[in-house]
Amino acid sequence: MTLGRMLASGLGAVVVAGTGAAVVVVWRLGWTWQQALDAFVVTNSAMALAFAVCGSVLAWHRPRNPIGWLFLVDGLGHATTALGAPFTDDPLVATIAAYAWPWSIGLFLPLALVLFPDGRLPSPRWRPVVVAIVVTAPLFVVEMAADPAGSAYLTLPWHAELGPLWIVSEVRTLAALLAGIVALAVRYRRGEDAVLWLLLAASVAAAFVVPWSFVSGTPVFVLFAIPLIPIAVTIAIVRHQLLDIRLVVSRVLAWLLLSAVVLVVYGLLVALLDRFVSAQLGRSVVATVVVALLVAPVLPRLQRLVDRALYGDRGDPARVVSRVSEHLAGSGLAGVVSAVRVALRVPHVALTASGVSLASDGTRAENVVVVPLEYNGEVVGELHVGVRTGESTLGAADRNVLSLVAAPLAVAVHATLLSSQLQASRERLVTAREEERRRLRRDLHDGLGPTLTGVALSADAATNLLATDPDRTRTLITGVSADVRTAIADVRRLVEDLRPPALDELGLLGALRQRAEHLVRTPLQLRLDVPDAVPSLSAAVEVAAYRIATEALTNVVRHSGASSVVVRLRCAEELEVEVTDDGPPNGPWSAGVGMQAMRERAAELGGGFEAGPTAGGGRVWVRLPVEVP
Repeated sequence: MTLGRMLASGLGAVVVAGTGAAVVVVWRLGWTWQQALDAFVVTNSAMALAFAVCGSVLAWHRPRNPIGWLFLVDGLGHATTALGAPFTDDPLVATIAAYAWPWSIGLFLPLALVLFPDGRLPSPRWRPVVVAIVVTAPLFVVEMAADPAGSAYLTLPWHAELGPLWIVSEVRTLAALLAGIVALAVRYRRGEDAVLWLLLAASVAAAFVVPWSFVSGTPVFVLFAIPLIPIAVTIAIVRHQLLDIRLVVSRVLAWLLLSAVVLVVYGLLVALLDRFVSAQLGRSVVATVVVALLVAPVLPRLQRLVDRALYGDRGDPARVVSRVSEHLAGSGLAGVVSAVRVALRVPHVALTASGVSLASDGTRAENVVVVPLEYNGEVVGELHVGVRTGESTLGAADRNVLSLVAAPLAVAVHATLLSSQLQASRERLVTAREEERRRLRRDLHDGLGPTLTGVALSADAATNLLATDPDRTRTLITGVSADVRTAIADVRRLVEDLRPPALDELGLLGALRQRAEHLVRTPLQLRLDVPDAVPSLSAAVEVAAYRIATEALTNVVRHSGASSVVVRLRCAEELEVEVTDDGPPNGPWSAGVGMQAMRERAAELGGGFEAGPTAGGGRVWVRLPVEVP
């Protein structure tokens, strides 16, 4: 056991023992319940136990968090006052009892609210607030303890004459508590759902305690609401996912609002009926009936307002879909996930496709629900939605909203993926074009260029030797002739690479037939299944069909081990080319350079491509539009 845990356990035990001693003392003195209540023994004992036990639990589990220690000292002050209450005839005991508890309410409790839940301020701008709470705390202590009515020391004889100052003190204490509630609201706005526990408890306690501070005659038992605060703090820090706190807050707020409406309406009706209706008609009964009739339809509306504040627009799916559509048209996927998170009041929303995050918003939650996004029967992405703190999963209303949002999101993700693929295709096309240009430049510079330069030099030399050395001239001219033939072969090769001349000379069918006969030799048998003629095709389609077919035939000759190959060509609304062989199956095909080139040639024209083993051998199939889009 660490020193911090030992100290927390020891302080908690001291407070529990002191509270037990106070109970034993008042019982031995024969005090009645009302006497103990009027002397604040009961309320101080309840607050001492609540703060001490909760402070011990917090300091045990979170020793670095100052909130637990603040609660322990708070409980120690209340326990001291409860134990000293029966002995207030002794001036020293009365002084200690009087000055012990005000620090708890005026200093330790507001500080705990501001520092909740991690022991740090919401921001550096809150430092002046903490300083003000600490500096002004003695004013509240003096107001509560310096009343000369008792037998305590350190009293002020003119205490009653300082009424305006004590009003300032009460306002100060209320402002300190409200500062803590504002700090909780700030944290909640940031998405820290755990503060709802304390926000609920602090609001309920304030609703009960504020009248006790300003309205004389308020029953003492309203102070029993204060222990709700340490209990809520402990649950929020140690077990914040105990239950759906949003549902609790929703129902409590709706009840409080409705109660306030009932009181106001009832008061107005009683005043009106008292003025205009005689006592014989039973005005109180009439007022009650009228109030019930007026309030009955109000509760559902109040509940919808509260639910909207806590759960967002999940009760209005059309509104959520409208927001999503607006952000799709404006700020894109990033705006969409932000709109979904804000609309449903969830801590985290992310949009992924193929394991890659497209957009996200909020802090990732421990519990996440995944909603698949389907387009045309295919899952194109996923929507990851963080579950609210205190909930185990999303409710049916949330899922209904997400099912409606999933359809437009799936379309957006599909469009985004298509756009990315198009961009990647364009980049590959640009890269291929630049590579082709670099190859042509290299071939012209390193091959054809030196050859033609040699031809020019040899021709000049032959011209100079024509009259003096005919034999040498003849030799040079023979070399020039050979170099020219080499240059012509290089030019033909370059032209062949740009566009096969056979396409212009023989057409697509004739060029395929010629190339197939050149590539295929016995024992590999070739069969061409082509029509007698094809309609006029664009140059791009002809080249793509020719290149893909010849590349497929080359792969059959080199790698398939087949005994026969069939080339089929059909042309109607689209041009289809298929190359099949009867080679033995050897597993899935690996996508090499040739395969990738065939696929890209088809894709850049808006066509389709398939290649792979079949039950009877290998198959390459391509579909190309007759006209390039």
